[in-house]
Amino acid sequence: MVIRHTLVQLLTSDEMRGRVSAINSMFIGASNELGGFESGAVAALFGATASVVSGGIGTLEVVGIIAVRYPKLRRYGRLGSVPT
Repeated sequence: MVIRHTLVQLLTSDEMRGRVSAINSMFIGASNELGGFESGAVAALFGATASVVSGGIGTLEVVGIIAVRYPKLRRYGRLGSVPT
């Protein structure tokens, strides 16, 4: 999340940076709340262990899908080499 936030700040033009940061923060906050609800619901239905394991598997699946669908992002390189 820190890397993504840094990239958003570095790649957004000065005049749009505040607006983009605000929208980004709103979506991050909403996704955290939804994620907490989902984890709690799975834990209530199937137990805490199943919630943790399914969350880990889901995370690895998302990383794999993003890596395959967006190879340019996978090869992005160091943050110090980001053009401003």
